[in-house]
Amino acid sequence: MSRWINTYSFTIKKTASYYVTNITVAAMVVYNVTGDLIIAVTLSLWEPTVQAAVYFFQERLWQSIALTQNHTASQA
Repeated sequence: MSRWINTYSFTIKKTASYYVTNITVAAMVVYNVTGDLIIAVTLSLWEPTVQAAVYFFQERLWQSIALTQNHTASQA
C-alpha cells in the first residue's frame, strides 16, 4: 500500500485539494439554495466524494495515455 501511495502521491494530493475545494463550494451553493445546513452538508459530502474518485481514475487514464504517447514517440 505504501508503494502505491508513493507512486501516486502527487495525484492523491491533487485529488484531496480538489475534494476540499469542491465540498466547500457545494456546501455554499446548496445552503444558499435550500437554507438548510444539514442538507447542505449531506449533499456537499456525497457529490464531491464520487467526483474525487472519478477524478483520480481520470488522472490515471491521462497519465497512461501520456506514457503511451511518449513511448511511441521514442520508438519512432
